[in-house]
Amino acid sequence: MKIFLIRHGHAVDGDQQLADGERYLTKKGRKAVREVGRALRKAGVSFDVVLTSPLVRAVQTAELIAEQAGYEGVIEVLPSLLPIGPIDVAAAAIQQRGHSVAVVGHEPSISALAGLLTGSGHFPSLRKAQVVCIHGAEAAWTVDPDHLEPQSL
Repeated sequence: MKIFLIRHGHAVDGDQQLADGERYLTKKGRKAVREVGRALRKAGVSFDVVLTSPLVRAVQTAELIAEQAGYEGVIEVLPSLLPIGPIDVAAAAIQQRGHSVAVVGHEPSISALAGLLTGSGHFPSLRKAQVVCIHGAEAAWTVDPDHLEPQSL
């Protein structure tokens, strides 16, 4: 099984008029996510399932990654992928899915999920729009907006 953990792209700052869950991707964030999605497609990545946190910035990231990677299925919301969601619940749901699963979330839960899935208990924070491929129980490689070719971990 391959799990592609993806941190959402750069979003607008929250303020008194915009709740955290309503924050959306900036132009820079959308561009970076599109580039990462194209890089995944170029690397031959395809998804059986795309799961995302329900927050706007994560849903937008999932939509853009899916579009650029050629995924045409339904993007499913998984509430346990919220920024402080129960990662054990998220991990159990993810592991019951296809062989190639994209998972879009937030810090600190997305790196905590990587730590849980790899059995290390800890994983470095993901950068915005960064993807980490977990193959089996190993963090195999990463792609981010600054390194659009897969880099071994």
